[in-house]
Amino acid sequence: MHNHTHPSTSPAQTEGRLIPWVSFYDALVNIMTLGQIHRLRNMTIEQTLLKPGESILDVGCGTGEVTIPGKKRVGQTGMAAGIDPDPQMIAIAQRKATRAALKIDFRIGVIESLPYPDAAFDAVTSSLMMHHLPHDLQAKGLAEIYRVLKPGGRLLIVDMMRSGGSMRKQLFASIAFHPGQKFGIGDLPEMLKISGFQDVHQLDEHFLVIGFVCATKPGV
Repeated sequence: MHNHTHPSTSPAQTEGRLIPWVSFYDALVNIMTLGQIHRLRNMTIEQTLLKPGESILDVGCGTGEVTIPGKKRVGQTGMAAGIDPDPQMIAIAQRKATRAALKIDFRIGVIESLPYPDAAFDAVTSSLMMHHLPHDLQAKGLAEIYRVLKPGGRLLIVDMMRSGGSMRKQLFASIAFHPGQKFGIGDLPEMLKISGFQDVHQLDEHFLVIGFVCATKPGV
């Protein structure tokens, strides 16, 4: 797969929420993470356990901040792809990849209908995206991720935990996400098991109120 340009300028149809401030996304996320966005991205890539030659799909890739280091990790013999429903996000991600001379298959697409064949990827990531989806769409998306993963393939979901603890963490959750948000990453393990995943667990490691959940598609 090669760098992919989609002719549409309209967002893909999805029931999930789209981010309205695309042009300022990277800067605002850096502010929301107290200037430590690179630390969060590095933690994310480390937890994917990617190896040279593997294939990775970044679902809800935004501006490519996880997809691009993922491609660097799998190297020239590996493959990286990213989908997002917002064409502006994809355009920014594509420009970053072009500047870095990296071949990444960026596409406009939605989690509930991934534009890839069965068993296409060794790893799938979803970073700060699940909280934008209603419960039924999360279930559909997990079923699609399961479909495109190879047997034995790995899934890493990065998203917010339920706010609590220090005032700073509660303030971060309120600013960075959505006031009154009921979703927490701790809700996902049971849904992942229902979707057929195994070895489902939430990591002890976390970043502020952002947690990590890992799962594996059963092997053959």
